[in-house]
Amino acid sequence: MTLHRIKMPLIIISLLVGLVLSITLAVTMGSVDIKPATVWKIALSQVPGFSGWIPVDWSKGEQTIIWDIRFPRVLLGAIVGAGLSVVGVAIQSLVRNSLADPYILGVSSGASVGATLVILFGAFSIFGQFALSLGAFAGALLSILLIFTLSRIGGQNSTVRLLMSGIAISAILSAITSLIIFSAPNEHGIRSVLFWMSGSLAGGKWEYLTIPTIIVLICLFVLMAQYRSLNAMLMGEESAGTLGVNTTQFRKLLLMITALLTGVIVAISGAIGFVGLMMPHIVRVMVGSDHRRVLPVSALLGAIFLIWADTIARLVFAPEELPIGIITALCGGPFFIWLMLGNSYSFGGSGR
Repeated sequence: MTLHRIKMPLIIISLLVGLVLSITLAVTMGSVDIKPATVWKIALSQVPGFSGWIPVDWSKGEQTIIWDIRFPRVLLGAIVGAGLSVVGVAIQSLVRNSLADPYILGVSSGASVGATLVILFGAFSIFGQFALSLGAFAGALLSILLIFTLSRIGGQNSTVRLLMSGIAISAILSAITSLIIFSAPNEHGIRSVLFWMSGSLAGGKWEYLTIPTIIVLICLFVLMAQYRSLNAMLMGEESAGTLGVNTTQFRKLLLMITALLTGVIVAISGAIGFVGLMMPHIVRVMVGSDHRRVLPVSALLGAIFLIWADTIARLVFAPEELPIGIITALCGGPFFIWLMLGNSYSFGGSGR
């Protein structure tokens, strides 16, 4: 027990240091090389009370590149990575299987339908700047309800039925998204949507960070407060019920959190797959299955991973930029196959 208590703080501190280093290095990397010290001088100069203490030894161009372009994009990557990892933990607890992921199960496809309707046809436009997030949330909620209901028909809820349901719903929703794009009159909008559907942080701006940051933090804290219920759900709904968990209400909470996080993240970054699959599984190997440890470590590890995935996406074929979803799929696809072949994806059961 003492060793475990020592180990966990060391892991958190190491990941926090790794996150700061990742942010620093990612901001310095690009067509214009910038020193790490300059990055934090410029960042601190934007904080009230610090600007007068920092000598200005950088150009206006460097400030624009760092503060207006790279910094918000890198921070958006951290927020999206953390959010995808947290939603991965939530959905895996909901279905008791570590193969679950919003992208694989088709939840992201549902969010894409709602977001595409907003982008191309102005759906939910009465909600102004919140229209895209609300559209994506509505699509994600609808898809996860369909998948979960379909997988339980006949009273069974096996891994195979769940994955088959997700694949079927995802195929239908992807076809609907393609139909919406095909019907759109705006060619420029179509190109933007196609790039966005593969995942991209290219549109990262300071004004886009507020909503996803707040949503990710609220959902993380809510799940942390419910860590005992999450732990109990891993043993099955009947066992959780005997331990005092209201499984019906708790399942609804997890559905809402999954849809909300997926919707907000897809709205800001497009559909980025496999982060929610890989990070929670890796973290459980590191710290065990207790969600009090799994949730914060998954969030930090996911943030670091996506920062570097985005850095690779924008640098490997510079000045052209790859959709970040290609990088995460190249990492996540083999990981998914390894999990299936290892038959180590089910919590408290055989997975059949």
